Amino acid sequence: MIKFQKYNNGDIYEFKKAHPCGGKSWKMIRQGVDCKLECTTCKRVIMIPRIQLAKKIKKILYQAENPE
Repeated sequence: MIKFQKYNNGDIYEFKKAHPCGGKSWKMIRQGVDCKLECTTCKRVIMIPRIQLAKKIKKILYQAENPE
């Protein structure tokens, strides 16, 4: 059985590799089949499939209080 990670809006994740701007932390804007993330350093917005996101995350830096 496949176990899926639960993502919430407002969570901040640290990726294994750095973004070209030098930042490693990303804020979750929208989740679903594709997740929308915003770089906390340069404010660039990307969309990435949930399966690829699970492979890129190193750790959770901040977890939102009220998941929506």
